[in-house]
Amino acid sequence: RARSAYRAALERTGDPRQAAPAALAAARQLHQEDARASARMAEHGLALLDELLPGGGHRVLTHCNTGSLVSGGEGTAFAVALAAHRAGRLRRLWVDETRPLFQGARLTAYEAARNDLAYTLLTDNAAGSLFAAGEVDAVLVGADRIAADGSVANKVGTYPLAVLARYHHVPFVVVAPVTTVDLDTPDAGSIEVEQRPGYEVTELIAPQMPATGAGSGIPVAPLGTQAYNPAFDVTPPELVTAIVTEEGALSPVTGKGLAELCARSRQAGAE
Repeated sequence: RARSAYRAALERTGDPRQAAPAALAAARQLHQEDARASARMAEHGLALLDELLPGGGHRVLTHCNTGSLVSGGEGTAFAVALAAHRAGRLRRLWVDETRPLFQGARLTAYEAARNDLAYTLLTDNAAGSLFAAGEVDAVLVGADRIAADGSVANKVGTYPLAVLARYHHVPFVVVAPVTTVDLDTPDAGSIEVEQRPGYEVTELIAPQMPATGAGSGIPVAPLGTQAYNPAFDVTPPELVTAIVTEEGALSPVTGKGLAELCARSRQAGAE
């Protein structure tokens, strides 16, 4: 959008110095829209948590990073956890470390600490034990893409959490803006999952060590070890309790419901 604004201004004026402010204004407007969407998602998400867990004192498990470091406003799923904290209804935020790049440990834990949330970091492999101990009341995750049927592509490790949540009868809630819904992508089979370099798994990259390629980190596996390293996985809609957007919460998750939600969003944007 900022690029389109820049090009339009450049065609109109022929002067890059006059076109640049148009791009900046468009970017600021987009940022403000994202912030408003984040606030609405937080409001709708907290209302849903209170409905699903009327007792309060929520213990919420999250995965990867969904806060202000990666999104407008205060984020998506993290914004809901933050709203619960401010309302005095967040008992504990469980933070998956999120291997192999540790977005949970490096980013989400930082944001939780900065906002004075009661949080605990855990290895991804410990999630099952946490569910078995009855320590999780709800799972809150974001989404990189939501297909037309409600399939949710998100950071790898999300799908196992959905399976655990279903087995242990724990709500699994996806929080994402309407723009994440791609009605041109019909289902999970249409989502291409990026395969990341193997060295992200076979080497440990410290924050102060820029990842410049294989051999730039500390080896944690024998030289020549092959690694399976998908960036994302896809959770089927049957395992999703609800999808929370700035337009409200959708439950159950259906293709028809998503289409109606997107239509409602387009109509609101046109008004």
